[in-house]
Amino acid sequence: MSTTWYSSYQSPFGQLLLASTERGLCALEFDFDSARLAALENRDAWQRSDRRLDRWKRELDAYFSRKLRVFREPLDLLGSEFQLRCWNALLAIPYGETRSYADQARAVGSPRGFRAVGMANHDNPIAIIVPCHRVITSDHKLGGYGGGLSVKEWLLDMEGAVWRRQKSIEFAHAG
Repeated sequence: MSTTWYSSYQSPFGQLLLASTERGLCALEFDFDSARLAALENRDAWQRSDRRLDRWKRELDAYFSRKLRVFREPLDLLGSEFQLRCWNALLAIPYGETRSYADQARAVGSPRGFRAVGMANHDNPIAIIVPCHRVITSDHKLGGYGGGLSVKEWLLDMEGAVWRRQKSIEFAHAG
């Protein structure tokens, strides 16, 4: 049985859980308080190691200080073939940009599968770094987000994403 190392990270909006295998980061989860972290001590093959997660913490620090736009440390994404296609399509969305669920469905070769794409986003094990927060609805609403809609909005605003539908202003021509 291989070891999974974990640590906590203090983000601008609360404690996050980071976990990695030998291959790379395998989890970044929201709302991890000390009680939930302590519960991991009892899981087989899980071991606390702040040192092993330092490189991802440094990248998150740089991201939150707006100095990093592309995460480079390795990931260990585990999921179905469809989930992996969806998560890799998320990784292709540039910093500060958004895509609709329908755009993502087309990107993964399932043009009518926007709900399935939404479920794959919901199951994304590495929030923020695999940027499911960059996916919004076709009518420019936030949709859902595991960290909460306020966190999704905060991340998009921090990245400078223009995601809200611009209101058109009609000017009366004075003649």
